Parts: sequence; structure tokens; C-alpha cells
Amino acid sequence: MSQRPVEQPAGWPAGEHLAGSWLRPGQPSDGRASDGQPSDGQPSDGRAADGRASDGQPSDGQPSDGRAADGRATGQMPSERSVGQPALRAPSPEPPAVAVSGLSKSFAGRKALDGLDFRLPQGAFLSVFGANGAGKSTLLQILATLLRPTVGSVQVLGYDLKEQPEQIRARIGVVSHQPMLYPDLSAQDNLSFYARLYGLADPEERVAELLDSVKLTHRRHDTVRGFSWGMTRRLAIARALVNDPQLLLLDEPVSGLDPQAAAVFDALIADIRLSRSFIMASHDLKRGWRLASHVLVLADGRLSCFEERDALGGGGSPGPDELAELIGTAR
Repeated sequence: MSQRPVEQPAGWPAGEHLAGSWLRPGQPSDGRASDGQPSDGQPSDGRAADGRASDGQPSDGQPSDGRAADGRATGQMPSERSVGQPALRAPSPEPPAVAVSGLSKSFAGRKALDGLDFRLPQGAFLSVFGANGAGKSTLLQILATLLRPTVGSVQVLGYDLKEQPEQIRARIGVVSHQPMLYPDLSAQDNLSFYARLYGLADPEERVAELLDSVKLTHRRHDTVRGFSWGMTRRLAIARALVNDPQLLLLDEPVSGLDPQAAAVFDALIADIRLSRSFIMASHDLKRGWRLASHVLVLADGRLSCFEERDALGGGGSPGPDELAELIGTAR
């Protein structure tokens, strides 16, 4: 009796298999290592590693402006403060979690997103609100590299969306309307598969940790096909965390969850909150407001509001009617 082939998870870009570019961290195409530093072995001043200038001439150790390595003019006697002290360099600024400029996306001539501009700092939690059809899911799919913008520029964690999508994919996690799980594999095998794609050093330990965090250890050997929607959703959240992402994109993550499963989600977010950034599209106004550090409201694809939450609420939480009014006035 022949075995039925394992189904491809729904939700992936057309023509792209899971083992393709979507999940392969790789070497960034700009020549940087995964930590963002130059990897070509050359110092940033253009000199070779042996101290020679890039034109092949020996370097005399002096910067090109004729100053000594400690910043003194040539021939100047060192001061007591400068002796034995390396020159200090200003730290490089941390790139924002997301920087969007002039972003528009059209489908068959209709604009789903129209001229969005915003910058989200790292460590922030952005809740995206808006009516059905406002463009929330389209925005998240673009940030997840599942859709390309029609016009505009997008940077995620300092990487350009068009030029460096693989570097972005290696550093994000995505929970969309589709669970992106293989239905004929067990919960444990699904997570192990993703862990191997990401090249985790100890996949078994990571998988066990994630199954415990979403309260599915007791069902680890069961196939996903037999899971309820709530259990599938929880496993999808674990799948999105396999690579310990710096940015987590959540599209209606608690949709269809019962109160117990939603509480598991809230506890999980609380546990990982300090170590990463979040963007969550939601119709759950109370949960979205409670979790948010920043709020974005979309209306007909246009940016109606982007503010820090406390600037909107005066430091307190508005009631559901006030939040609904904030979204309603954006229509």
C-alpha cells in the first residue's frame, strides 16, 4: 500500500518550497555576516589585513589626514590622558525594527495600501487596527516578504526588503491565517523539520521547549490533521518561534481560540516580550491595546494614525467604545 505524499503547507509563496530561500538564513547578500559586521576580512578604512593600504603600498600606521592613530597631529607629544588609551568610536545606531517609506500595494489596479510611512523602534509592540479590507494582512504579508510592494521602500531590522529578503526571513517569525504546518506530520516532526531548516545546533531541546510553552507536549506524537483549530493555532505560534526571531509578525493570532488557549498565547507573549519586537494585526481591541507600545490604524489602505499608545490614551486604557470610535473615525 503506497503512502500518501505529505502535503505542502498552505500560505507559502507560489512556486517556492519550504526548503528554498524562505527559511535559509545563508550569508547576507551585502557581504555582512549574520551579526551585521563586514565579513570580507578588510578593515573599514580600506586597508588590507596586513596593514597595507588598498593600493598595495605599505601603511605607515598614520591616518590619511596626517594624524597619529591616537588623534594627535604628527609630531605632537602625547598627553598623559592619551598614553596607552585606544581611540574611542561612537556606537553605530541601532536600525529600527521596521522602516516604511511611501509604501503602496495594488491588486488589479486597486490600491490595498496607499503611501504608508512609519518607523517602529526595536523592542516595540505595534498593534495594527482597522476594519476588514483596510490593508492589515497585506501590510504583514509584505513585511514577511510574502508580497512585494508595488512602490515604496521597506527595511526590516536594517535589511532592505527587495534586495535582502533572505536576511529578513532568517530573523523573523510569522503567524498568518494559514498555519504553515504539514498536516500528515506530528507536532514534534513539524517543529523538528523547521529547526533543521534553520540549522539549529540542538533542535530536540528547542522543540521540546516550544511544545511545552504552547501546552502541546502530551500531543507531540499526534499528526496535525487530527488537531482542533485552537491546537493547530498554538502549534503555528511555536513554529514561528523556532528560530528565536528578532521580529514576530502576528495576523489575528488568537482568532478562533477559546479563552484557555488565548490565555496560553498571552502568557507566551509575556515570557518573550523583552527580547524582540512585535507587529500584530487584530480585531481584538482590548488585547491589542493592552499589549501595544505603539498603535497603527489603517483605513482603506491609508495610514490614519501611528502613535505611541500612551500618547493616544493619556497613559490610561480607553474603553472598547473609545477604541472603536478611533477606528471608526478613520473610515
